[in-house]
Amino acid sequence: MRTLKITLAYDGSRFVGWQRQADGESIQGLLEDALARFEGSAVTVHGAGRTDAGVHALGQVASARVTFMHDASTLTRAFNAHLPPEIRVVSVADVDEAFHARFSARAKTYRYRIRNTAVADPFDRAFAWHLPEPLAIEAMAVAAASLIGTHDFAAFRSAGSDVASSVRTVSRSEWRHDAGLLTYEISGDGFLRHMVRAIVGTLVEIGRGWRPAEDIPALLAGGTRAHAGATAPPHGLFLVSVDYD
Repeated sequence: MRTLKITLAYDGSRFVGWQRQADGESIQGLLEDALARFEGSAVTVHGAGRTDAGVHALGQVASARVTFMHDASTLTRAFNAHLPPEIRVVSVADVDEAFHARFSARAKTYRYRIRNTAVADPFDRAFAWHLPEPLAIEAMAVAAASLIGTHDFAAFRSAGSDVASSVRTVSRSEWRHDAGLLTYEISGDGFLRHMVRAIVGTLVEIGRGWRPAEDIPALLAGGTRAHAGATAPPHGLFLVSVDYD
């Protein structure tokens, strides 16, 4: 047996998300189908993050245990020949048998894009949330910075999460603004279900003047999901990278 580390990029627009489901195409399902062609039997693939329907990835990581011995460069080309063009395998590597894409991860980085212009960009419509009204960027930046550190993110956790604790450590939380494109990046040791989108939705409400920047520390101090902002749409979100030891 060998363990493969597979790094992927994908446009998640038409998929039901990372996780295989009874109905609809998933990233996991398509990758497992491609691996089964080489293995000759079913293969289980584990992903570093279970991206939702419509969410994209620049550096998703998957792991799988297989017996076939094709070299990594051959596998990269072969996988891409069998996968739809919206999904690309960026690299394949042999790793230690103990490696697990999800449980071995030490940090992840997500990016959220907002097109803050009067008119939407038709070429960006599937990859950015369009908000035509002016936003208070400085207030959003101040609020974003207050997320850095170890906090209880229960206020940004959607129902359906099966994790025992909502405490997470965020090492980076910042906005960039360039020619009408707002980009939010957040890095941390782990993320709850819909956590990034809930944070972005809350920061946008601050930018709209619907709530003060001081709401973020208050939410971290004991707020509930009902107290935080709406969940931002999925199509602006990207899983950028996953870090390992």
